[in-house]
Amino acid sequence: MNAPADETQLDEYLARPDDATRSALGAVDGDVLILGAGGKMGPTLARMARRALDDIGAPRTGPNARRVIAVSRFSSATAAAQLEFHGVEVARADLSDPAAYASLPRAHNVVWMVGQKFGTTGDPVGTWTHNVAAATFGAEHCEGSRVVCFSSGNVYARGPVARGGSMESDALVPDGEYAASCIGRERVFESAARRLRFPLMLYRLFYACDLRYGVVTDIALKVLRGENISLAVPAANVIWQGDANRLALRALAVAQSPALALNVTGTIVNVREIATRIAERLNCEVQFVGAAPDAPSPDVLLANTARLQEVLPYEAMSLETLCEWAADWVRAGNHVLGKPTKFDVRDGKY
Repeated sequence: MNAPADETQLDEYLARPDDATRSALGAVDGDVLILGAGGKMGPTLARMARRALDDIGAPRTGPNARRVIAVSRFSSATAAAQLEFHGVEVARADLSDPAAYASLPRAHNVVWMVGQKFGTTGDPVGTWTHNVAAATFGAEHCEGSRVVCFSSGNVYARGPVARGGSMESDALVPDGEYAASCIGRERVFESAARRLRFPLMLYRLFYACDLRYGVVTDIALKVLRGENISLAVPAANVIWQGDANRLALRALAVAQSPALALNVTGTIVNVREIATRIAERLNCEVQFVGAAPDAPSPDVLLANTARLQEVLPYEAMSLETLCEWAADWVRAGNHVLGKPTKFDVRDGKY
């Protein structure tokens, strides 16, 4: 597969289901309702769900229809129109308003994607509104559904790289308001799932990479600009967003009661390796700061993905391909979101 040349091709790549995704949606019945579908991942995830259902012959209309419904405020009319063009139904709603749910459809399959990370330090009330209050209202809407609730790796404490990352059984240790609000969202959904008895997957996503944003793009932009690459955080997990989309839809088929938590990301990769690969692709030099090669590794926010490979095994996009694509993307001057992942932040402030 060649590197995407523009955003249209990139979105098409990100929305491609694989056989495992088609099989998972074929194994569950009913519509797919994506709440909070207007963010970075939601539009391509919704398109992927529609495409997978089309591929298995599920009709879009009629008595046996299987609908894909994307719900968001959709401040961008273009984003909503694009979803409708691809066969996704659009409903506009402010999901932090409890009154909004009265007019929303219910579905056998729900993906909860509502949340706020960027700018949380400057807007703590908004952070708790989107990450916890909205979840309180939304979880009540999930009675009778299978639910995948997007969460974050920030629920864990940092640890040494040699440990191999946090496991789902580890204690949750909030570092800052964003992390605390992510734990709050999980607890709200767990509470509702116990009471209403719906199967739930807590989808703890670490650093998805769409070429418009992500850890690899953050590093590629620094390399291209000739900025030093800090090794204060020497490693990270990364996952191609197309892989993360496929895994989220597959997770509907393995949601459990009691809830199952799942770290969703790729294997641990070295920041130095990412930057070096990108510099080679861009044919430029790269300088590192922040840690000597033989310095003790600081504690880092990382994930152990053993359970993921057991529950939802998949073949990840290679780091080589991801680095090449990101380098080509930024060199061409293609659109980036301007929202750094802040994977190297160590004070819990985002």
